Amino acid sequence: MATFRPFRAIRPTQEHAAAVAALPYDTMSSAEARVRAAGNPHSFLHIDMAEIDLPEHTNPYDDIVYETAAANLQRFIAEGTFKQDDAPQYYIYRQTWRGRTQTGLVGCACIDDYQNGIIKKHELTVQAKQEDRIRHVTTCNANTGPIFLAYRDAQSIAAKLDNWCNTHPADYDFTQTDVRHECWAIDCLALTAQLQAAFATTLALYIADGHHRSASAVHVGLARRAAAPNYTGQEEFNFFLAVCFPHDQLEILDYNRVVKDLNGHTAEDFLSKVAEKFTVQAADAQVKPAMTHEIGMYLDGHWYRLRPHAGTYDERSPVGRLDVEILQRNLLEPLLNIDDPRRNKRIAFIGGIRGLEELERRCDPAAGDMRVAFAMHAPSLDDLFAIADSGNIMPPKSTWFEPKLLSGLFIHNLE
Repeated sequence: MATFRPFRAIRPTQEHAAAVAALPYDTMSSAEARVRAAGNPHSFLHIDMAEIDLPEHTNPYDDIVYETAAANLQRFIAEGTFKQDDAPQYYIYRQTWRGRTQTGLVGCACIDDYQNGIIKKHELTVQAKQEDRIRHVTTCNANTGPIFLAYRDAQSIAAKLDNWCNTHPADYDFTQTDVRHECWAIDCLALTAQLQAAFATTLALYIADGHHRSASAVHVGLARRAAAPNYTGQEEFNFFLAVCFPHDQLEILDYNRVVKDLNGHTAEDFLSKVAEKFTVQAADAQVKPAMTHEIGMYLDGHWYRLRPHAGTYDERSPVGRLDVEILQRNLLEPLLNIDDPRRNKRIAFIGGIRGLEELERRCDPAAGDMRVAFAMHAPSLDDLFAIADSGNIMPPKSTWFEPKLLSGLFIHNLE
């Protein structure tokens, strides 16, 4: 059963919330962060990507970057941009985007649940990225970015959150990049107890987004346990910041692929070899897959619709039936020699939020840097749950969740 408990959040005052809130560090480069934070001394990017306050060519993994992040966090608190609540409580984080609303409960998950498999993963992590967040959490002494969790809900939790939102004014209510963000603090002990009890009956929590942040938070917590052999398990370092959303409010977007070259094949030869495993149909317009086992391919200014032949994949396997896995095993690896998409520099991944036009732009012979693109059909939450429940791992870059959770609205101090 899952542990998800309230905490004393460090959060921006109402007048500063919109200026503080920023997209997560892993959605932009240092150069983009400098532009986004320009003229905004309250932006959370001064903490999440503190290299923007240092000389332009500073290594983002230099010790001074993490030290600057910690100093900026303390400065935001001292100046009154942030305050810490007096008592532990839950918070609600609601996002509305393109007519869809998702309402999450903000609290702290337990590192033991992560270790014991109650918090389920579906992706591998990259050690260098994990080490970066370990250093950030350790130096700041806080979880500064929330992990995006999903849970199966029979409306028992979601209904309680909706009722609170409908009967109380929001603490924060602002729009950023076409997304409306609303937040509430739940200062009702009775409701807090009901929510905590409801999560205690929840069999599993699933990481939707934030595998590196969660792995890093757990690493820091275990290190602090090792340094405090008499720990009780109730210290704040045993828990990490998360937002839990009911599965039926979430949507996974497509995560598309672009490849730099055809691995020595001519276009004609490549299409012929693709046809050995896929039905290849030329299209007169962009191909955005409308169903599973349909893939759009863009090559030399033309779109094609691909459908895998029967027998080229295992429909019974929760991983094997994924379109990204079918593409990997039947095309990317055997034809384009991309055996490890996590490390191969000839492949790149583009979130569906950027549209098929971005695939065309990247493959433009005059200005692009890629040769062929693949438009994918997004997996479902049921796919994610089935893979996580079976203990398997999704192929790299299989899921793209929108809208992103903003950083800076809630911070969890580890002491």
